Amino acid sequence: MEIEPGIYEHFKGQRYEVFGIARHSETEEVFVSYRKLYDDYSYWVRPVDMFTGDVERDGYSGPRFRRIA
Repeated sequence: MEIEPGIYEHFKGQRYEVFGIARHSETEEVFVSYRKLYDDYSYWVRPVDMFTGDVERDGYSGPRFRRIA
């Protein structure tokens, strides 16, 4: 799956800058590499399937993250 670099919004409203994908050196699992655009601007990784997945929570049903820029 292709993850384009850019600005993404989490379903809860926070924004993140996505750099692209990274592969684990031992397991070859694919992760999305990103940083928070609020608070401490820390760097994170999340499995691609979780990043691109849908959520159903508190009356919301849709993508966990959506690209906005």
